[in-house]
Amino acid sequence: MPINIPVGLPAASVLENENIFVITEERARTQDIRPLKIAILNLMPTKIVTETQFLRLLSNSPLQTDITLLRTATHKSKNTPSSHLDSFYKTFDEIKEEKFDGLIVTGAPVENLKFEDVNYWDELCMILDWSKTNVYSAMFVCWGAQAALYRNYGIGKRQLPEKMFGVFKHCTLEPSHPLLRGFDERFYAPHSRYTDILIEDVLPVKNLIPLAVSDEAGLYLLCSRDGREVYVTGHAEYDLDTLSLEYERDIKNNLGTGVPKNYFPNDDPNLPPKNVWRAHAHLLFSNWLNYFVYQSTPYNIEEIRQSER
Repeated sequence: MPINIPVGLPAASVLENENIFVITEERARTQDIRPLKIAILNLMPTKIVTETQFLRLLSNSPLQTDITLLRTATHKSKNTPSSHLDSFYKTFDEIKEEKFDGLIVTGAPVENLKFEDVNYWDELCMILDWSKTNVYSAMFVCWGAQAALYRNYGIGKRQLPEKMFGVFKHCTLEPSHPLLRGFDERFYAPHSRYTDILIEDVLPVKNLIPLAVSDEAGLYLLCSRDGREVYVTGHAEYDLDTLSLEYERDIKNNLGTGVPKNYFPNDDPNLPPKNVWRAHAHLLFSNWLNYFVYQSTPYNIEEIRQSER
């Protein structure tokens, strides 16, 4: 089945050129099917790039999904045209009375700030609290995962001595877990962050299950026991060139960022990188949609209630 996205969204033409089946809102309304309602709270500055990355992964499923793009009202984006935001994005006030099968909260380049110093922190806390009763399963990515762990369990982040930057090998801890179904025991995923979450801080929380770790990058994937909260500390959604573009940006801004690890052949930025995480990324999102959204959410979406911890 196709992914249903708004007419005119730039991601539509990109995905269609990749032979991904996209359906418009007008066409979807003619089909007698209850699609999954998925909201994406996009906190990244490059919103058009980020929305395309996540829509690509959500489309790799036999399930029809309706996408709602969300932005914060308390932070004005400097890198995305206001016309794009006004046309395709909603704010929390516009959707707070609705129910959603799934929610994705993206990362954000604010990890060097204390959570409370982020100018949209209060609004994000409202969204995170609202999601417990209005969303069946939520996936939190990178800083979004750190923020949700802090809000939901009081688990703090740790400042790293240098940027965790590159593509790292991970191993599965619970191979039989539905979220890991079909995973290789060793897989790769990109990371780009200045802080991390210690597994030692997660283990005492009985409701959380660590699922995958990296010797270099630390804890990567964990979820709540009922699957209604999924936390991903890396960026499985990244395109092939995302790390390269970040590296060029950091060098231009004199941030002292090293070459992303395990990304360029022989660590030579003049050589084109290879994508070794694409299969894992698609499997992660299809497993989440299948096992923790589609097979678990009530058919009557209004019956979604708060999970029991």
